[in-house]
Amino acid sequence: MLPSDRAGRPIAVAAGRWAVVTGASAGLGAEFAHRLAARGHHLVLVARRRDRLDALATQLHNDFGVDTLVVPADLTDPASTDLIVTALQDNGIHADVLINSAGFGTARLLVDEDPERVRDEIAVNVTALTSLTIALLGDLYAAEHGVLVNISSTASHQPIPSMAVYAATKAYVSALTEALWQESRASALTVVNLCPGPTETEFFAAAGSDRFRVGHVYTAREVVDAAMSAIDAGTRGPTLTIGVPNRLTALAARLLPRRLGLAVTARVVGLGAATHRPAAAAAGASPLSAVASLKAAGPHNADPHNGGPVNADPDNAVPSEKVNAS
Repeated sequence: MLPSDRAGRPIAVAAGRWAVVTGASAGLGAEFAHRLAARGHHLVLVARRRDRLDALATQLHNDFGVDTLVVPADLTDPASTDLIVTALQDNGIHADVLINSAGFGTARLLVDEDPERVRDEIAVNVTALTSLTIALLGDLYAAEHGVLVNISSTASHQPIPSMAVYAATKAYVSALTEALWQESRASALTVVNLCPGPTETEFFAAAGSDRFRVGHVYTAREVVDAAMSAIDAGTRGPTLTIGVPNRLTALAARLLPRRLGLAVTARVVGLGAATHRPAAAAAGASPLSAVASLKAAGPHNADPHNGGPVNADPDNAVPSEKVNAS
């Protein structure tokens, strides 16, 4: 039986390994891509923004001499997993590493949210992550030292009023990943549920608010440094929460009565007592007109750890292109 303690198994132990990174055009995804390329991994880069992927692929090849496969894909599309898997199969690639970094968040009272945006949020954060994990899990188990990193969030540790759906999707990611960590204990697969707190990416500018810039804001490099160090040293548990204050907050969320925890969280994110009053009612408008105004306003939310509005790239699900093959 293969060892289950994961000790002493660095993430890059052999040349020619392939890593698949979603959300690779910005934020943590781009940082993971750089770090893996520096260790000799070839990269499959997945995101919506093809121009950014092409630029990143060229940079990684020039700086580190690795091969790259660019796969522009719209992860709100249920066909995106098949698109990615087909691209891998067509190029004879078996994944040793999967970094599920794509995601975005909405940040309004639920009654004020655009239902279509919420559906997209669930599709990216939950459905696409789950489908791609299942699709590549066989390769990850078969790899000599496979690695799966799912990017969750400290938002997964407790419900968050005004980020209700985002926190719920990240709670799902954490539950899924922790269960998979246990399932894989007798294998050579390393599974990490990564929970960064607020991270310096495009989120705050895209969301148009600093309301969720709570506590210390980490850089993407700091988050990936911690993740890579934990993997190299051998993960002791399924979840890696970045920073002592965030770990203490997670502990408090488990210990506090739920009603008190919700009240504290609402206060931290700046919600007053009248949180139930929808914007539509305050403006004297009907709920349907409020939804219409949200759609007319365009994209306004992004992921606090991976950055960028989900609708930023008009090139969705175009054919993959292999570039910079050495």
